[in-house]
Amino acid sequence: MRAAFSDALVRIAKADPNVLLLTGDHGYALFDDFRKECPAQYINAGIAEQNMVGMAAGLARVGFRPFVYGLAAFIPVRVVEQIKLDVAHDQLPVIFIGDGAGFVYSHLGTSHQSTEDIACTRAIPNLAIYSPADRFEVTTCMELAYHSKAAVYLRMGKSDRGDVHSVVPQARLGSLLEAKSGTSGGITFIATGSLVRTAIDMAVANYPDAAVWSAPFIKPIDSQQVISICKQSRVVVVLEEHSVLGGLGSAISEVASEFAPVRILRVGVNDRFSHCCGTYEYLLKEHGLDRSAIELKIHDFLAAN
Repeated sequence: MRAAFSDALVRIAKADPNVLLLTGDHGYALFDDFRKECPAQYINAGIAEQNMVGMAAGLARVGFRPFVYGLAAFIPVRVVEQIKLDVAHDQLPVIFIGDGAGFVYSHLGTSHQSTEDIACTRAIPNLAIYSPADRFEVTTCMELAYHSKAAVYLRMGKSDRGDVHSVVPQARLGSLLEAKSGTSGGITFIATGSLVRTAIDMAVANYPDAAVWSAPFIKPIDSQQVISICKQSRVVVVLEEHSVLGGLGSAISEVASEFAPVRILRVGVNDRFSHCCGTYEYLLKEHGLDRSAIELKIHDFLAAN
């Protein structure tokens, strides 16, 4: 996923000299190709993320197209105010890249884990939120973000969960992408980011008739498509490596509650911090996001309903 991001960024920057990459002292190896191919378009703003967003806003005002990169715990969480007032308020075309969303930086503790970034940014007007599931969705999201000429937060999570698609999908902004076909009237999975692959694997093993939809766009989201999916489902299971408060599950539930009431199971991070540090797989297990725990949640939900 990170390699696809780097390739897309280099390609876009080589075609447009106004594209600039700003980083908060992160991503050195990741940007080796960018610094080699576009050295004059690279700015290391240092460990000063709030200043970096202000710098990006100023550059955008005079015609540049800034990409602002950092760990998701810092971009966007540390700089929510600057994103809101410096960029979104004036509808400036700045693209924010939050790398390592969720529990990727598991050993570094709560300060580097980001399970609230969607919730923090979703209520900001004039700011789109992308959440690709694999390298192919990253490529699509990068192209759409650049051509949208709007403020975008692109969230990247765990990069080695496996491909969801076999080719780069052609997607409309806001659309959900079918990752596995299924029949109507049963269980439907809607997932984003790292848990799309988990949803596919669970569906194939346990619910072969279930459809799986990937949501690479949290905001905007195609409400009519969500309504259609919900109306064709008996139960919708929403999976995300993010808090159950304010993320994809909330977005789906909000639409469904108004237009297509359906039983929805939201699977994500409960309202708490991590208790311990450990591997990525350990953190998923601690928070009940490993496959066996999710399967148990689905079983209990279906049994109780």
